[in-house]
Order: sequence, then structure tokens, then C-alpha cells
Amino acid sequence: MNEKYSTRVKTIFDGTYCIAPKDAAELYDQNGYGRVEKDGRLRLEPEEALYLAARGKIDLKDYTFDTLLARCSKEPSFLRSFIVYRDIRERGYVITVHRPEPSGTAYRIFQRGQRPGKGTSRYLLRVLSERDPVDFASLIRDAKKTANMRKQFVLAVLDDEHEITYYEIRLPVPAAQECPVIPSGLSAKQTGLPAFVTGDAVETLQKNWFGTMLDASRLYLSPAEVLWLMREGHLTLDTGMSADEYFRAAEAGDPEFSVKFRVYCRFRALGYYPRSGYKYGHHFRVYTDSTTHSEMLAQAVPDGDISPMWAVSRSVRLAHSVKKRMLFVILTGDEEIPLEFARIKM
Repeated sequence: MNEKYSTRVKTIFDGTYCIAPKDAAELYDQNGYGRVEKDGRLRLEPEEALYLAARGKIDLKDYTFDTLLARCSKEPSFLRSFIVYRDIRERGYVITVHRPEPSGTAYRIFQRGQRPGKGTSRYLLRVLSERDPVDFASLIRDAKKTANMRKQFVLAVLDDEHEITYYEIRLPVPAAQECPVIPSGLSAKQTGLPAFVTGDAVETLQKNWFGTMLDASRLYLSPAEVLWLMREGHLTLDTGMSADEYFRAAEAGDPEFSVKFRVYCRFRALGYYPRSGYKYGHHFRVYTDSTTHSEMLAQAVPDGDISPMWAVSRSVRLAHSVKKRMLFVILTGDEEIPLEFARIKM
């Protein structure tokens, strides 16, 4: 960034903010640092003051860079926030600090060449460490808020060596496709929880991405597939078990079955083809058309569930490595809300 000012002013830290005299206003006017108070003085957030002090643009009264950093770092999250602030500034963006916010400190990042009063911010950014828990409900609130503001929501995550990974957090709106036409009156033979079909039903279900061939004549269906077909009125079991009875049996054998089944139904209602994602370590791999490659990995997340950031990062990196999108489908009340994590370069 080409910073034009050469002001070097004495700045006072009042325990919350750093206050610079009126002649520091050019720091705001030229590069969007701080906020100009009614009396003309410039109020700087500690991250801004430390960054300017490190670059020799201001002097800190009664503090050095090291002593102010130590003072502010009594707040456990401050050091990583400052590191992210510095990284964004050094990438050529103007970044402003907003605290307090309901979800903690937020940073707004302007498009290159723009600043407060001379453009609009492009990103809303929050900071986490690799060991922080991920509150999916909070991320959904922030993603909705950011979308309403027509901005991109970014999460900056620092590992223990203070290296930064940036993620864009999206609330995708899946485009529904025409659902396949499946005839009623299909019958399956139950073998434990799974069941299989034979005859004409094999071709009918196969072309709609159901089941796995056991041999040349038997198509085995997973519990989620069996239950979905039963509830939609396409399939009955030779044992006479009802859909409700089958659900209870499946739930008894798999504690996650109910949440997985909700997500399975959500994708089927969109005309997508969810298949087991076990080989990728997730609940589903999802096809959006009849191609040979799935486009998404999906993980069902019960309402109120909190995951460590390192686990989320592992999922995103795996999805990226196999050229898929990573969706966490959050179950809230009667909604299934997809939340997408995508690594980005700032």
C-alpha cells in the first residue's frame, strides 16, 4: 500500500483506545485508520496503534510497542487479532475494527483502493484459533447478517505457530432439480436392517442412484434408502414392518441415524443423489446430476453441536483435496441449513 502521510504524533493509551491529537487526522483521511472524534482527535483501536507504531508513524506515550502489546495481550484473543489485522493491512487492504459485537470483535475489510467514506467494505471478518470451538449457530447468524449487508463473511483461523488460514463462510441456496419419477408397488426382502430388490425394480432404482449391487441380480439398499422409499410410498418390506417401526429399528442401531436421515431427505427433495460418504470420513457424498463424480461432502450437525476448529479444518482440506465443496448441514428446529466452508486467498 502506498501510504502518503509522514505524520509522527504522540499517542496516549487510555486503557481502551489510543488517542492521537488533531494533526493525526490525516491517518484517517488517507488510509482509514481510526475514527475522528468530535473534537478532532483521532481514536485508534489498539491493533491500529500498534501497527502504526511498528511502522514509525506514531509515538506511544509511556509505552513501547512491546509494553503496549503485552498490556493488550492480557486479553487472550488480542495477539491473534493483531496478527490478522497486520496481515490484512500488509496485503493492501484498509481494515477497520468494530468492538464490541454480539459475536466478539469484527473487522470490516474494504476493497483495495477504497476506505471509510470513500467506498464500501467487501468483507466482514472474525478471528479464531485452531483450538477454538466452532459454534455453528453463531456462524449462521453472522453469515445471514453479512449476506443481508451484501458482503462476504470470512473467518481467519490461526494455528499455534500463528500462521493464518482464511475461510469464506457461505449460506448456499441449492438449486432444486426435477425429482425422479419412481413407481409405487416395489417390494424388498429385508435382511437385518438392509433390504434388497430383484427383477425390474433393480433397473428402476439404479438409474435413480439407489442401492449397491450385491451380485448380478440383487440390489441392496441402505437403511436411509429403504426408509425414504417407504415413506414416499414406493416400497414395502416382505416382513410387513411399517416405516415407523423401521425408523425405530434403524435409530436403535445407529445413534446418528435420525440426523443423517433428515439431511438425506433434504437432498432427495432437491432432486440430488446422496450416497454414503464414509470413505471420506463424512456422512454423505452428494451428486447433483447423473455424473460419475460427486460435487459435495456433507456432514449432518445436530442443533447446538459445537466442533473444534481443527476438525472443521480437516474436513475442508479433505474436501478441497478431492475437488468437492464442504457442507455442514445444521439442523435447527424443522430446518436443515447448509453452511459451506471454502478456503480462500485474500
